[in-house]
Amino acid sequence: MPDDIYAELEWRGLIHQATDPELGKLLTEEQFSLYCGFDPTADSLHLGGLIQLLGLRRMQMAGHRPIAVMGGGTGLIGDPSGRESERTLLEPDVLEQNIAAIRTQAEKIVDFTPGPAQATMVNNADWLRALTLTDFLRDIGKHFSVNQMVARDSVRNRLQNREQGISFTEFTYMLLQSYDFLHLYRELNCRLQIGGSDQWGNITYGIELIRKVTGGEAFGLTSPLIKGLGGAKMGKSVSGNVWLDPTKTTPYRFYQHFINVEDTRVGQFLRFFTFLSRTEIVELEARAREEPQRREAQKVLAREVTTLVHGAGEAARAERASKALFGSDIAELEEGELLDVLADAPSSTLPQTILRSGTSLIDLLIGAGLATSRKTAREFIGGGGVYINNTKQTDIERTVGEGDLLHGRYLVLRRGKKNHHLVNFG
Repeated sequence: MPDDIYAELEWRGLIHQATDPELGKLLTEEQFSLYCGFDPTADSLHLGGLIQLLGLRRMQMAGHRPIAVMGGGTGLIGDPSGRESERTLLEPDVLEQNIAAIRTQAEKIVDFTPGPAQATMVNNADWLRALTLTDFLRDIGKHFSVNQMVARDSVRNRLQNREQGISFTEFTYMLLQSYDFLHLYRELNCRLQIGGSDQWGNITYGIELIRKVTGGEAFGLTSPLIKGLGGAKMGKSVSGNVWLDPTKTTPYRFYQHFINVEDTRVGQFLRFFTFLSRTEIVELEARAREEPQRREAQKVLAREVTTLVHGAGEAARAERASKALFGSDIAELEEGELLDVLADAPSSTLPQTILRSGTSLIDLLIGAGLATSRKTAREFIGGGGVYINNTKQTDIERTVGEGDLLHGRYLVLRRGKKNHHLVNFG
């Protein structure tokens, strides 16, 4: 990691806003303790959370001390930022389970082993739940202007929605997050908070609170939000998220997400999600421009990020499964891998008894919707465009039997390059 971490983050496009133009200089001259908060309203982070974990790790590699703050206290309230409706409040035991799961994910990215830049993980429930309401209002609430709070976009947008509105519970969230920064400043000498650009208001409120209460100076740094399908911010309540938990998004599907990144975004994603050097990324971008059909940049991206999150073994399995989707080695995939690879493909179920005397490939193609008539089915087969388990078929009279099945029950039909159909002879 270069000595000038701020310049490195700028080159990677990971700086959206900074509270002080001198922050880059300070980061090269001093060792900072910095924190990022993680919302435990789900039992897994997604790619937006991964960006922040990588941010902590990049800072750590530059010699700074990262603090991962689990929102066991603020999670009881819910951040209204970027939301059009009230969050469902979770029970404390559910939050604890979520925190334990997120902690496991964080430990794969950030280094918590003893050393000069050792990372720390804390739970803000430890100090927030010890506060009394009257003390909090007297000592903290007096420093906040309601006029300024209602002017914030996240609050104003909800206030304009008369049917939904915003509860007093969510309205106080920014006070609690600001108090987190004050507490960490006092107890751990934490002077920098990082987060997504939607956290800018919360971060600046915390900096202002530190100044008013202690007279001290603190800083904020935000990264751009990663947009998902349809241009919406990635969030735990948004459909189509890519999760770090392998039970929510399997390593194969995680890998496929990055394999399918558009050529116009692959350079950005290499900067955001990998620790590859500038030279390596620039070379991959050049190859993507010169030979986009090879998708070499996407393959490297998918391998790097899957290795970071799921380990080298799962990355290799995902890569093998991805190649098998169009190769004869599809027969070598384990049953779970096969089903994962073809999860998005159309499928149908037929009784296995029809295979005992053999059933025609033509009938299977019609039944699977890969041909509209016997005539077109014959043309597809004769033209070399039909595959069984990724093996080309040219015999128009071909029959399919139990010996063709994968794992004793599955048959993969393909017409052309991408039209797959999974038949389950259950």
